[in-house]
Amino acid sequence: MSEGYVFENVLPEENRVHVKMDKRIKWLLIALAIILAGELIWVLGVTPCMPLSVIEISGIPELDRGAVLNRAGIGIHSSYMTVDARGAELALGALYQVESARVVKQFPDTVRITLEPRRAVAMALAPVAGRIEPVFFDRYGVVYKIGEDAGINMGTLPIISGLFVEEVSLGMRFPALYQRFFSGLESLNGSVPELMGTISEIRVNRKPYDGFELALYPVHYPAKVRVGNELTADTIRYMLLLIDVFIKQGVVVDEIDFRTGTASYKKEATRG
Repeated sequence: MSEGYVFENVLPEENRVHVKMDKRIKWLLIALAIILAGELIWVLGVTPCMPLSVIEISGIPELDRGAVLNRAGIGIHSSYMTVDARGAELALGALYQVESARVVKQFPDTVRITLEPRRAVAMALAPVAGRIEPVFFDRYGVVYKIGEDAGINMGTLPIISGLFVEEVSLGMRFPALYQRFFSGLESLNGSVPELMGTISEIRVNRKPYDGFELALYPVHYPAKVRVGNELTADTIRYMLLLIDVFIKQGVVVDEIDFRTGTASYKKEATRG
């Protein structure tokens, strides 16, 4: 009987201990759940609505930071939730200095803006505010810089003439008619710069009704080379081959014409 009595006394005590431990664990889990819920509410609900803490801008150092943010629609009260990344990209891409813009939002309070600058494919001399100034334009035909610039190696760029008939201003864009020509210049500058270096000037001649033709002026030979409206590396190589033959034969020609696909020339004089 005594053994049975002791046994009945021990079980209830152990049960009470287990009950107390279960309650503590439950309260601990409840506390942890409350803390986690609070963190989630803060991170997901509050922080994204607070003003941005990090705004990074890269790509075009000379652009004023305030002007870039204003253009992107980002102010001191802007938050992760209120920034329109796509709208900001379109707005920044409209700046004449910017070829393209990328705006990335990083949760919960960071925005990174990357600007791709325009790059010159050619230059021209044009009237600006009553003076003749060097003008630079990119592969899309956008005038994005006027005047000499230490960051641009003018000696490596082809000089274009015949484009400007009126005063030039920043942001001016040439008609789509020239788009293929400008894109071709970028390709040639990148792939065969040594060939482009043999041309001192490229003149654009508008046709009476529509379209245009190009006239090249070689660096080391006094002739005009007519090539239609497309300039290719093969055309330049063919031009140089003919010029080399003319020089070796002591022949001077006034004009070389590639417009029909077969070279023809107008002979001016023979040396010696």
